[in-house]
Amino acid sequence: MTADRHIPVLLERCLDLLAPAIESPGAVLIDATLGLGGHTEAALTRFPELTVVGLDRDSDALRLASERLAPFGDRFRPVHTVYDRVREALDELEIDRVQGVLFDLGVSSMQLDEAERGFAYAQDAPLDMRMDRTTGVTAADVLASYAEADLRRIFHRYGEEQLAARYARRIVERRTEAPIERSEQLNRIIADATPQAARRPGHPAKRVYQALRIEVNAELAALEAALPAAIDALAVGGRIVVLAYQSLEDRIVKRELAARSRSTAPAGLPVELPEHAPELRLLVRGAEQADDAERARNPRANPVRLRAAERLRDVA
Repeated sequence: MTADRHIPVLLERCLDLLAPAIESPGAVLIDATLGLGGHTEAALTRFPELTVVGLDRDSDALRLASERLAPFGDRFRPVHTVYDRVREALDELEIDRVQGVLFDLGVSSMQLDEAERGFAYAQDAPLDMRMDRTTGVTAADVLASYAEADLRRIFHRYGEEQLAARYARRIVERRTEAPIERSEQLNRIIADATPQAARRPGHPAKRVYQALRIEVNAELAALEAALPAAIDALAVGGRIVVLAYQSLEDRIVKRELAARSRSTAPAGLPVELPEHAPELRLLVRGAEQADDAERARNPRANPVRLRAAERLRDVA
């Protein structure tokens, strides 16, 4: 069953944070990263008058989630799109403002578990890594066509990999001998290029896979566009909750929420004008993490960082 394939991270905490905004009749929640629909199913069950707009670029996930959520009828409205097109999705559904937004970022459980998607270094598979398999370049395409300097850049920027230059050079050398098309090939190249003194706990290719996935799916650029669009779609009193699983995503979330939760009044102004007042109120102190019990029950909760905010005012 679809529900058995995924344990939603920080489920009750997400719903508790969203509850004051989405429990009223007619409320709409955007699940910007629908995946297999675990968070949405729980929200629709707990809040019987709620409607959820579920966004996902992965057509397989959208199909499975729609099957799972069919019992809720038109209270669930699926949309095949990247989350940076949230405003366009709402316009097509003739929805102006929403009461809640949820982002559960990163790669989904289904994408990790299905070997043929190529997201996981633990299983040999074609190096695809596209969240939407109907469009775009694959990770194998990136490895075959990017210049050494570009590979070094993405490994360093998106993987925060200290050996980025070494790995990029070795990949360029090896691809002249044979195309790098499968995870087993890439794993071997990275392992061979990693000095014993530089080995860390876990697989040495972990950061390279993260960097390739982010590059293939333009994840950070999409997130940078999606967050302000989602906040702008919130009604006053609406709430946003974001779950991030790596530092690059979390920095973007932290920066956007912090910027909108500060006054923009010039220094020395004796009275804060309404247009300078903060747009958001932060709902958690810093970033919350999963407790030990959840980490033991669901290992995918280990790196999570939760941030949340409430919309205080409209911006003219």
